Amino acid sequence: MVVSPRTAPGLLTWPAWQGLQASGTVLAADPEPAWREALADAGIELVDLVALPVTERAARLVASTDPVTPGGPGRQVAWFGSPDGDPGLTDALATELSRRAIAGNPPEVELVMGSHDVPGARLLDLVAVMDRLRSPGGCPWDAEQTHHSLLPHLLEETHEVIEAIERPASDPHRRAHVVEELGDLLLQIVFHARVGREHPEEPFDIDQVAAGIVEKLVRRHPHVFADVEVDGAEQVAANWDQIKAAEKQRTGIFDGIPASLPALARAQKMLDRLGDLEPAGPFEMLTDPLERALLDAVQLARGAGRDAEASLRAALNRLSSAPSQ
Repeated sequence: MVVSPRTAPGLLTWPAWQGLQASGTVLAADPEPAWREALADAGIELVDLVALPVTERAARLVASTDPVTPGGPGRQVAWFGSPDGDPGLTDALATELSRRAIAGNPPEVELVMGSHDVPGARLLDLVAVMDRLRSPGGCPWDAEQTHHSLLPHLLEETHEVIEAIERPASDPHRRAHVVEELGDLLLQIVFHARVGREHPEEPFDIDQVAAGIVEKLVRRHPHVFADVEVDGAEQVAANWDQIKAAEKQRTGIFDGIPASLPALARAQKMLDRLGDLEPAGPFEMLTDPLERALLDAVQLARGAGRDAEASLRAALNRLSSAPSQ
């Protein structure tokens, strides 16, 4: 019986529970204590064979199926898979079964999937790996990182995701690069959450990070999770902005626009806040002709429904890939 290491102890399919309860003997090698307790609560006792070499484990497993009385029916025995996959057991079991087959009395073998991964289950692996790297005995470099020391990596990985997505559609490796770079960016989120867990006064963890964004998404999509009706994507965006404004309670028109954004992207967000008006008000103080020209270029991109930052980046990419004269 194979169970997913990402499934909580005790969560088995009904056929798996029936198979375990119908087995006279349930064997394992170094089972997790939580699984031992969960099975014990159901009246199932695990016999731990971790002290035996793998060949002897296989022999004990097969021998446990022998009839109680000569000529009688064989017994059902279950092997409860270990988190490490029981290395070597499959080969040792095949050898033992081959020997029994020659003798003319091989037992029947059935592989049972006791539990399955749910979508997103591999995220638990990432959290566990990050915890191992950050804990005593892990990686010295990972252990000394802080939120601030990780910022350059967060920025770099973000730009690498953008670069991967903007690769030509004809690039056969484009999707593979997107998957890889998204993984690198996801690592940064998990890393920051792990660092946050260690704060002596105000700790937070990955579950709080996930819970916060779940609550925000539900709150800002009342047309999906409540009874609000919308007519198209534009109204969805308008409702989002309205809900966000009520949540943030900002006092200034440009509050909340990150100062660390690239200048073109920051300018476009500021112009978006001003609406469809020509650059005025706060921008009247700009008297430098170059500054005004740059701002006008961003306004031109906005009026055309284009992203100024992405447009300039695309132009530079074309220039950098053009053959040299």
